[in-house]
Amino acid sequence: MSWLWAIIVGLVLGLIAKAIIPGKQQIPLWLTTVFGILGSILGNAAAGWLGVADTKGIDWTRHVLQLIGAIVVVGVGDMLWSSIRGGGRRARASR
Repeated sequence: MSWLWAIIVGLVLGLIAKAIIPGKQQIPLWLTTVFGILGSILGNAAAGWLGVADTKGIDWTRHVLQLIGAIVVVGVGDMLWSSIRGGGRRARASR
C-alpha cells in the first residue's frame, strides 16, 4: 500500500505545486504526479538533513519541505518538458 500512498501524495503535491507556480504549466497529469513524488522524496531528504524528519504530532516542517521540493521539481520539470516538446515541434515544422 505504500506505493499507492506515494502516488496519492505525489498527485496532491504536484497539483498544489502547479497551482502555486505562476503561469500555465504544460506537463501532463502523469508527469505532475511523478514530479510530485520526486519533490516529496527531496523534501523528506531535506527534513532528514535538517533533523526534523521525525517529530511528535504532525510533521509540518517536513510537509512544507515536501511542498517546496515539489514546487522546485515541477518548475524545473515543466521548463525541461516545454523545451523538449517545443524543440520537437520546431524540428518537425522545418522539414
